[in-house]
Amino acid sequence: METNNHKTSDYSAVLEQRYGKLGTTERTKFDEEAYAFYTSQILLNARKEAQMTQSELAERINATKSYISRIEKEMITPSVSTFYRIINALGMRVEIVKPFM
Repeated sequence: METNNHKTSDYSAVLEQRYGKLGTTERTKFDEEAYAFYTSQILLNARKEAQMTQSELAERINATKSYISRIEKEMITPSVSTFYRIINALGMRVEIVKPFM
């Protein structure tokens, strides 16, 4: 496995080396933090692209501005149902596809 010069051939091996195997406490914590970051960035970018304020988005989903702010700052991760409400309020959709095998 080569990890220098931005030539990582097996990123899952890098994660395993740094955070442990899938299912370990440290790896689970890392994965949860990564999902929170990814979710926050998706929603933040989508809200800005929609030219919507946190207050406007909060009003559309019947939440508070501080709730939206906490999501965008990775302090909390919204439930699946709230995530879908936010996505819908931003005029987006979620597409679930099977990976190629």
